[in-house]
Amino acid sequence: MTDLSRKEQLYELIRANPFISQQELAEQLALSRSAVAGHIASLIRERRLLGRAYVLRNERTVLCIGAACLDRKLRPHAPLQLATSNPACAEESFGGVASNIAANLSQLGLPCSLLTALGDDSSGRALRAQAEAFGIGMEGSLQVNGIGSGTYTAVLDASGEMVVALADMAIFDQLTPGWVASRQPQRNAAGMVVADLNLPLESVAMLMADAHASGVPLVVVAVSQPKMARLPKKLHGLSLLILNRGELETRAGRALPTEADVQAACHALQADGARDIIVTCGASGVYHTLGQALHWLPAHDAKVVDVTGAGDAFSAAVCWSLLQEPEQLTLACERGLKAASITLASPHTVSPELSADLLAAAHTEE
Repeated sequence: MTDLSRKEQLYELIRANPFISQQELAEQLALSRSAVAGHIASLIRERRLLGRAYVLRNERTVLCIGAACLDRKLRPHAPLQLATSNPACAEESFGGVASNIAANLSQLGLPCSLLTALGDDSSGRALRAQAEAFGIGMEGSLQVNGIGSGTYTAVLDASGEMVVALADMAIFDQLTPGWVASRQPQRNAAGMVVADLNLPLESVAMLMADAHASGVPLVVVAVSQPKMARLPKKLHGLSLLILNRGELETRAGRALPTEADVQAACHALQADGARDIIVTCGASGVYHTLGQALHWLPAHDAKVVDVTGAGDAFSAAVCWSLLQEPEQLTLACERGLKAASITLASPHTVSPELSADLLAAAHTEE
């Protein structure tokens, strides 16, 4: 057997199991460890493998980085009364911005992986099992001993709108720049990286610097107004920032009551280095940048069953669309609005009704 065919056999074994050891490769191919190392070095030089862990480049994969947590939702049976006990129903599900985006992408048929931090507890094990049930790759996620897995507790009103939410996300401070650097092969292999702002500021900055160097598109999704402090001042390397109007106001440091105010704040983000910005405005619709212009799209009519997860479905659909048609941000937002309307009408954080066919049918007049 020629060296060329041996190398191709080795490549196929790595495709089947990217985490196979050199010793296992040597045993299966009846080669010496040094011969295996030589073939791997050759494949890396050819850019068919990307460094350690033999990660293969796939332009259609998405790597999500950020929170996976246990969601608790409490809904009163009658109009909510403050400062007293309200009869309510409670339910638990799996959530976290990055995790929800990954689950929606999987629902849309797109291969994706999730890098997150999980506690060594029953919640962490359940979160991992749920992600894997969606077909989400969890290789490289961090298990942290002595810290509980993340939790998010939302209090809804009787109509399903959120009144207040409390998040215990301290575990995600463990996703340090050193940890981010150790996962560089997985990031380089992705067609797109999507990160949420549960990551520490320094880790988000590292993702932007690496994206600027590698050219792999980076999408950052805001989480809350307090977490806007984790968005670096310099945004070079950021392909797309998705945030709501309140989060944009926090970044700008002022109220933004008019479209001109929103446009000025988006221009400031672009001056800081971001290429494009999407500003969601709840039930009204979204703004998005078109070069230096600002474009508005109204939201779809939807029967609201539960608002939880609608924003994450929007972000996932935008990313799904941009992977296929990178320069069509208006179309991506239209598809995002469609995904949000489907999710609003569902009691589930990730709607089982969401499908690629439904989004592909969404279009704009432009």
